[in-house]
Amino acid sequence: MTISGAGIRRMRLLRSMKQQHLAELLGVNQATVSRWERGQLAPSPDQAVKLDRIFASPQHAAADAALKRLVEDSVRPVHLIWDGTHRLLSASRPRQAEWRAPLDAFLGRSLFSYASAEIAAAEISLEERGWHEGRLLSLTFDTGANGNARLPIAAGRVTWERIRLSDGSAGRLVTTVAEHAAFLHPPA
Repeated sequence: MTISGAGIRRMRLLRSMKQQHLAELLGVNQATVSRWERGQLAPSPDQAVKLDRIFASPQHAAADAALKRLVEDSVRPVHLIWDGTHRLLSASRPRQAEWRAPLDAFLGRSLFSYASAEIAAAEISLEERGWHEGRLLSLTFDTGANGNARLPIAAGRVTWERIRLSDGSAGRLVTTVAEHAAFLHPPA
């Protein structure tokens, strides 16, 4: 099946998907998706098959919407990112309350630039632990503060959980298990 540029754009927008995310799923750059949508370039037959798979199932949007709603309604400080890019998909109200900018300032953007040294080290260790191959689905570790005023990370314990999103890509659920002050001085 060959899909028109306008069709690619329409299907992408119906799924609230950015060009960059579609490009990542297909292994191309964002400019390629843009050229497809403007009709300046046609997807290869293999790319057309992949596009068809991505856009074929209407339950994709419903499944991801349910996951987003669960994250947003969580009473714990939690957020969901795309695993490979660290782009924010959703955040709970307790997590948003920690931040010094509105949610819209972070949605769809990578949060990795805000990582503490411990978070960056844990990220580097994922490859050798088999995270990307699915051998490790959860990781809990201690982190220090990041010292950032806009998106502060407090010292504490964090859990990462790998989640398969409905489009086949991997997400990462990031939960603050405990801040170190609470850790070191439990309530009496």
